Amino acid sequence: MGSDLPKGVHRVRRKLANGKSRFHFYAWRGGPKFWEDDHRKPSDPAFYQAFAEATARPKPADYTTPQMVDDFLSSTAMPKGERSRADIRKWGLRFADHFKDAPAVIFEERGARGEVNAWRALWKHSPKQHDMAGTHAVRILNWAVDEGKLSEHHCHKLHRLYEVDRSEIVWTPADREVFNAAAPEWVRRILCAACETGLRPADLIKLTQAHVEQTPRGRRLRVRTNKRKRLAHIPITPALAEVIDTTPPGRLLILTNANGNALTPHRASEGVRQWRDKAKLSDELRLYDARGTAATRLLNAGLSLAEIANHMGWSVRYAANVIEHYARVSPDETDAVLVKLAQAKGGVA
Repeated sequence: MGSDLPKGVHRVRRKLANGKSRFHFYAWRGGPKFWEDDHRKPSDPAFYQAFAEATARPKPADYTTPQMVDDFLSSTAMPKGERSRADIRKWGLRFADHFKDAPAVIFEERGARGEVNAWRALWKHSPKQHDMAGTHAVRILNWAVDEGKLSEHHCHKLHRLYEVDRSEIVWTPADREVFNAAAPEWVRRILCAACETGLRPADLIKLTQAHVEQTPRGRRLRVRTNKRKRLAHIPITPALAEVIDTTPPGRLLILTNANGNALTPHRASEGVRQWRDKAKLSDELRLYDARGTAATRLLNAGLSLAEIANHMGWSVRYAANVIEHYARVSPDETDAVLVKLAQAKGGVA
């Protein structure tokens, strides 16, 4: 801050990637940002108008945590995905309700970290929810700092309770055989498609015949994934071909519920979970874990490790680890899979 600026203005100089500098102006230290400029002292009259409007906003002590959460939920920082938006809204409103009497500036104090941890501990019985609470609270606080509503916060890198390596959770041929012996056809089709494609439930439920393309060697699925918006080209294996080709004539969707109606991602996952339990399989197995099985199928279909990793949103190393584990727990496939994995890694078969 300096005498060349209106009283109270906080100026921050930031270096750009091109080596030049740009100045950010805040209504007060820790207050809202109201202007950016290439000059230390802006000459545009609009600068002073923006400052006047910014100083009319609530001061930090009057800016409550619920207001901060509401501002975040209505901001462009919210993700586009419906499921992600719902999760953030749920945890954001819980956060706001717990700290409803507190001004947002309390999070600039070191002691606020303990307060946030005490709030997260309300879900210590569920490690996953415990960690989710912290993840979304920190996301809101990071946004508040970026927007100049807080000068800083002390809730970075909160300790986590939920640690699981799902690379070792896969649907083996034995699991699928037991599952298929118990489950009705509509659920068997869901699990089969998941194990053969590696697509997430949100993408599986939208599959239609229009996604099927002819190739010189056979057929493939051409799908733009819902989460990453990437175009995936997935070979159609014999098992997947049977699912596609036995879809009743005139039905648009390849996967449906028992009545032939559209599924939601939740219903597809729940259907698999319910029949997994009835088949008395491990309660760790989920529809999402079919992606490990799919990685092996795609390797056998001729995709490279890099292509599989890109499709799954994994690292190449993680994809290799998943496939190697699948081979270890699937004795009938071990030799062939490990040979192909060695070749994909550049090893000698």
